[in-house]
Amino acid sequence: MAILPIATVGHPELKIVAKEVTREELASAEVQQFIDDLIETMRHANGAGLAATQVLRHQRICAVEVDNNPRYPYKPRVPLTILVNPVITFLDDDTFNNMEGCLSVPGIRGQVARNTRIHVKAWDREGNDIDTEIRGLTACTFQHEVDHLDGLLFLDKVIDPGTLTTWDSFNLFHHDAFVDRAKALVAKHGS
Repeated sequence: MAILPIATVGHPELKIVAKEVTREELASAEVQQFIDDLIETMRHANGAGLAATQVLRHQRICAVEVDNNPRYPYKPRVPLTILVNPVITFLDDDTFNNMEGCLSVPGIRGQVARNTRIHVKAWDREGNDIDTEIRGLTACTFQHEVDHLDGLLFLDKVIDPGTLTTWDSFNLFHHDAFVDRAKALVAKHGS
């Protein structure tokens, strides 16, 4: 396995819409190795997720995992999930103003309105169907990763540029209030 370089804001390839993966491509040793590298890179960077686009691979593949993540200690646990060709449908209009960060936007956070109930259809890394409802803060994480596959960064969806903050300022001035709101969302949705 290998740690892949993560592209950062300003890199033009972060704006490319990723292409769907065929079942033949997914079954290949090369794509399976890439998925292993994507997972290793995400874990090495302490990410809650990582999309192929962020490592300059333009295929609709992303990984999500939250397990005692030091960057996001308030996030509920999410077992390692690989999404191939994910499609998200919003199940209602309920949103949460999430303070998002991103491995491709180092040191910055900003508020993004995310739906709190979504339906996700995708394949897993073996090509099995994923067809599930995801709620709460976890739904925010999945939307963030799938946005990358559509060439979008959280900066493209910030509800107010005035909410942009450095990680240090977030921790000093906004952390406690945000974590209280995040915990209330998790309590409401169980995730």
